[in-house]
Amino acid sequence: MKTKEIKTKTQADLAKMLSEKREALRVFRFGAAGAKTKNVKEGRAIRKDIARILTAMNAAK
Repeated sequence: MKTKEIKTKTQADLAKMLSEKREALRVFRFGAAGAKTKNVKEGRAIRKDIARILTAMNAAK
């Protein structure tokens, strides 16, 4: 997800995206623990997306 896309979202949209990304990270971690995941870089990308969303939310305050 690009930073430009995140900056155009409202606080409610960002909160929804944040919960979706956190859920995706939780599912990814359980899949990685069970050796179901093939792409290990996906977890890093999800964590970076979460950080970008949190940064945008805090900057808008």
